[in-house]
Amino acid sequence: MKTVNVTLRLDKELKEQADALFEDMGLSLNTACRMFLTRAVKEQRIPFDVVRKPDRKTLRALSDAEQGKDVSRDFDSVDELMDELKE
Repeated sequence: MKTVNVTLRLDKELKEQADALFEDMGLSLNTACRMFLTRAVKEQRIPFDVVRKPDRKTLRALSDAEQGKDVSRDFDSVDELMDELKE
């Protein structure tokens, strides 16, 4: 198998913390990165959840929903829902 070198630019403190973490696990930073890339390619996704902070609009919608504000009514069919959306 042919290999290539990859250069990764990191904040010095982040690299030191990562080196210490992976050393405690018996891994090198190189091995940990290889593991991440192998799993990402195998799963065809980032192999962990990427959590995003909700924006103001989303937070407001969540708050309104919890309080029962601006909540849609129940529909008996998809057609009924689609008719409501057209209005």
